[in-house]
Amino acid sequence: MLTPRVLKLSLLRRLGAASAVRAAERPPPCRPRVFPARSNHSRGYSSEGGSKYNRPMRQFAEENEANPQPLIYYVVPSALLVFAGLVTFVHYNDEKRAVTQEAQQTSVPKRCTTNRPAIGGPFKLYDTENNEVTESKLRGNWTLMYFGYTSCPDIGPAEVQKMADVVKLLESKYGTKITPLFITIDPQRDSPAQLKAYLSEFDPRIIGLTGSINAVRQIAQEYRVFFKKVDDIGQDYLVESSHNMYLLDPCLETARCFGAEYEASDLAEAITLEIQKASKSSTN
Repeated sequence: MLTPRVLKLSLLRRLGAASAVRAAERPPPCRPRVFPARSNHSRGYSSEGGSKYNRPMRQFAEENEANPQPLIYYVVPSALLVFAGLVTFVHYNDEKRAVTQEAQQTSVPKRCTTNRPAIGGPFKLYDTENNEVTESKLRGNWTLMYFGYTSCPDIGPAEVQKMADVVKLLESKYGTKITPLFITIDPQRDSPAQLKAYLSEFDPRIIGLTGSINAVRQIAQEYRVFFKKVDDIGQDYLVESSHNMYLLDPCLETARCFGAEYEASDLAEAITLEIQKASKSSTN
């Protein structure tokens, strides 16, 4: 028969063996997973890698100092800046000179810059000596212009005589000189010699101009002058036309138009008033 002590030891061994079996059958405890710390450095400041973007900025600057850029990278932009400055300086001086020259041209009336009806334009005709005359040769003087023809039976000679009287009145009474200009509207019959002989009967200072049919038609259209042949029988015909005189300022712009109803004295006075008006506007 077993003693109590032996029974107690036997029971303890059995309990220990059962605990060991249960411990072996249980799964191992879960352990928390530990991740390695991740670096927060930016790519530009990383000390690893061979790219220049992974190098420190100080190292990158040291490399740039060690390997300077070629001289052409600095010379070309500097040359371009200098050239642009010279162009700007020259352009500014040109504009300044242009403004100064315009200010010095006080002899040209300010009315030349005003907007007025577009009457007149460029032309190329010939005088009684077969010399070419263009609008540029008339600039700088006041001009009294009339369109007519030497074969005109009535109104034409009266208007030419009026022009001659006005020229004399302006010089003697007002001390003013103008250029009297007679332009034929019948170039087929009015040759330079015919014009010279005709105008010398009134005043040799009247300048006669003629030209081709197209040239005469062009200047007549520019000055809104109407004319056409009537009773055309060979070389025997009349020319209907408007009998207006045009006062042109030194810029060859039409200052005023005068009809046939003006007398020579009235016309001279009206021309004087226009010249005085232009002189006042140019000095203001």
